[in-house]
Amino acid sequence: MSVSRLRVVLATRNEGKVSELRRILAAEPGLEEIGLIGLDSLPQIAEIAETGATFADNALLKARTVADRTGWPTVADDSGLTVDVLAGMPGVFSARWSGRHGDDAANLDLLIGQLSDVPGRRRGAAFVCAAAAVVPGVGEKLVEGRLTGTLLRERRGSGGFGYDPIFLPRGETRTTAEMSPAEKDAVSHRGQAFRTLAPLLRAMLVARR
Repeated sequence: MSVSRLRVVLATRNEGKVSELRRILAAEPGLEEIGLIGLDSLPQIAEIAETGATFADNALLKARTVADRTGWPTVADDSGLTVDVLAGMPGVFSARWSGRHGDDAANLDLLIGQLSDVPGRRRGAAFVCAAAAVVPGVGEKLVEGRLTGTLLRERRGSGGFGYDPIFLPRGETRTTAEMSPAEKDAVSHRGQAFRTLAPLLRAMLVARR
């Protein structure tokens, strides 16, 4: 059963995330032409403070808030880098690790400095993404995507963003900043989470109709 005429909100103003989820939903039978919009199309919704202690907390918080305010099915995600030797930090603070939200260069410089004396065998890390879908009147789903790897001492590559220039996925010889967008989408934590969520979202949308 097609649900392509339904509107779904992705709770972000990041158009890159909207485009990525649109591509993933387009590959899910029945969701090829779903009306996916981001928060840029809903200026009446203010920024939602990510006050949760975990990625899952923040993803659910954003999805529930937007679904409640709009009455529309909503998808949200929260993601970041967890470093083994830092007991899972920066975690939910990944985007503001240096104290300034979204300052990728400062965040990366700080992390490189913090790990300067850490030997290679202890430089394990993972990109983690929690993705939530909330469909009013039906329910909610929460999934996780995870990409494990190690952290380099110096930047490599000019693609991606955030910590990509020092993140080397397990089994790879290139950092995620050296991959093409399509190659990164295929293995990334966010791509994994959204691909897992897509059929669950479709089932909830079918139930809603």
